[in-house]
Amino acid sequence: MAHTFVKDVMKTNVISIDSSMTVKDAACMMADANVGCIIITKDNAPSGILTERDFVKKIASKNKALSTPLSEVMSAPLTIIGQDETIWEAAEMMKQNGIHKLPVQEGNKVIGIITTTDLVELCSLGSDSSMRNICDQILLRIKDTKSSR
Repeated sequence: MAHTFVKDVMKTNVISIDSSMTVKDAACMMADANVGCIIITKDNAPSGILTERDFVKKIASKNKALSTPLSEVMSAPLTIIGQDETIWEAAEMMKQNGIHKLPVQEGNKVIGIITTTDLVELCSLGSDSSMRNICDQILLRIKDTKSSR
């Protein structure tokens, strides 16, 4: 089946910034690249992520200054997945960790990202596709998880 693996679905327009840089630096880079998150690095290795949700929950709602170092507001540790994992495993990791953006790492480098939006786009490929069955299974698991709470 097409689009079974993370490498088939992931976006490769991932940007990164050093943890010593500021919230404003990250916001400007994200706006320029038109992306919803940025990978935070320390000593050139991925160490965290800053998402649009982090801007709401950790910066704006806490009245943090734009000069705040990213190391103070990034989400860490970084939850990652390999490019040869299945999209099913990616969806499961997102659900278990309560995240919407999952960086794809190869070696010590982030080479892509898969998002919940990517998974939703796959679900819309057509009702007769094999992907529809996978999406139905994901929705059933989410429903089962919510009803057991």
